[in-house]
Amino acid sequence: MLKNPSGRILDIVDYPNMGPQEIVRRLPEGGNGNFRIGSQVRVYEGQAAVFFRDGKALDVFGPGQHTITTANIPYLIDLIGKLFNERSPFAADVVFVNTKEFTDMGWGTPQPILVKNPGMGLGVALLQAFGTYAFQITNPQQFVAQLVGARGAFTTNDIQNRFRSIILSKLQDLIAEMAVKGGKSVLDIIALTEELGAGVRAKAQEDFKAIGVTLKQIYVQSIKPDERGAEQLRAMGMLDMATYTQLQAADAMREAAKNPSGGAGLTAGIGAGLGIGNVLTSALQQGALNVAQGGQFAQPAGAVAAGAAAGAGAAAAAGVPEVMSPAQAAAYLQVSEEDVMTLINEGQLKARKIGAAYRISKSALDEFLKGS
Repeated sequence: MLKNPSGRILDIVDYPNMGPQEIVRRLPEGGNGNFRIGSQVRVYEGQAAVFFRDGKALDVFGPGQHTITTANIPYLIDLIGKLFNERSPFAADVVFVNTKEFTDMGWGTPQPILVKNPGMGLGVALLQAFGTYAFQITNPQQFVAQLVGARGAFTTNDIQNRFRSIILSKLQDLIAEMAVKGGKSVLDIIALTEELGAGVRAKAQEDFKAIGVTLKQIYVQSIKPDERGAEQLRAMGMLDMATYTQLQAADAMREAAKNPSGGAGLTAGIGAGLGIGNVLTSALQQGALNVAQGGQFAQPAGAVAAGAAAGAGAAAAAGVPEVMSPAQAAAYLQVSEEDVMTLINEGQLKARKIGAAYRISKSALDEFLKGS
C-alpha cells in the first residue's frame, strides 16, 4: 500500500496487486496526495484510474502510463489556480478501479416469494430460488462518484447486498408477471430457469447501468417450493389457525408412520392419519374455493368446528399412541408443536426427555386436559 509521508511528492503512482474481490483502491488511502504537473500514473490491464481533486473526478485513465498535464486534465488550472511553474505541488488522489468481470457472485431469496397457484392446494405457493451472477464496472467515474465516495477501499462484499436487492426485486416482478399475466402455474415457472435468468437480466440492466455497472450474466440454478410453507403462510397471515393445525397434524402422522417404535403405534398413527387426511382434503378444497372466489383462506366457523370434530372422532375410532412425540401431541391437542413445547418447558405438561427428544404419555395429555 502506498503511503505519503508529509510533504513527499508522488512522482509515480500505481497499484499493481489488486485483489480478486477488490473493486476500488484509493491512493493515498486517506486522499489528498501531493502531485505536480509531470507526475506519472501507471495503470495495468484490467484497471482504470480516476483522478480526483476536491471530490471532483477530473479524468479517467485506461491501461498504460500517463503523465499528468493540463492537456489531459484541462480543469486542473481552474481548480488549483494559476501555477507559478510546473513543479508547484497540488493535493489530489487517484482511485484505481478493477474493470475485470466479476463472476460467480451468489444470490438467493432470504424470504420466499409468494406466488398464486390457482386450483392446487391452498391456491398459493412459496418459492425459494438461488443462483449466480456476473458484473463488470464499465463506467469507473460514475461508479466511484455514486457508490465509493471518499472511502479508501471497496470490495465485492460492500456491494453484494445492493446487487442482490436489485436482482430479487426484478425476479419477484417477473414471477408475478408469469403467474398473473402469462397464466403460468408454479410447476411451469420452476421449469423456466433459463427464461427467468434472461428476464431478470433485462429488467435489472438499467438499475446497474445507473451506477456504472453492466450486469453480464445471471443464472437461476434452482427454484423450488419452500419446505416451511405452512409455517411461512401462517406467519404472513395467509392461513387460519384451524387449517394450520390440520397441516401440522398431517405432518405428525407422517412422522408417526416413519416411527419404528411398534406395530400398534404405527397402525394407530396410520389410522389417525387417514381420518385427519380427509379433514385436510376438505380444508384444502375449501381454501381453493375461497381463492377462486377472491376470498380469504379462513374457513367458516361451522366448517372449522365440524372439521375438528371429524378429525377427533376419526382419531378416537382408530386409537392413538400411548406415547407420543411433541408433534403427535400437538395433533392430539389440536394446537401447534410450539405450544406443546411451551407447556413442557413451563412444567404444565409432564414429559420425559430421552436423549434430545421429548416423549409424552397419553395419560399426561388427558390429565392436562382435565386440569389436574
